[in-house]
Amino acid sequence: MTGPACPILRSFDEDQARDFYIRYLGFEVSFEHRFEADLPLYMGLKRGDCLLHISEHHGDASPGSSVRIEVPDIEAFHAEITERGHPRLRPGITSMPWAREVQVTDPFGNRLIFWQSVDET
Repeated sequence: MTGPACPILRSFDEDQARDFYIRYLGFEVSFEHRFEADLPLYMGLKRGDCLLHISEHHGDASPGSSVRIEVPDIEAFHAEITERGHPRLRPGITSMPWAREVQVTDPFGNRLIFWQSVDET
């Protein structure tokens, strides 16, 4: 047995990361770590069952990654982030044969695809 994956996403600016992931997407901080006060941030985030790690350490991850995150209600998720708003994003809901998706790109080039399965009955 295995547990769920926890992707590490690269970031370059703590303030932008907090605005995007916490304020805009609604994640909560589960932990923060720095080896010293002036060194890069490594931060754990959680929203529901989704866990993400955000790192300013250059060796932890490459910018430009993609992550798929399942949500139970894509319409509600879309309405929530639309209400909060982001100055450079206005994502819509895209229908694919297998899912309905909301795609957003963080300030560091990482793509997050929130999705809800399409009922095939």
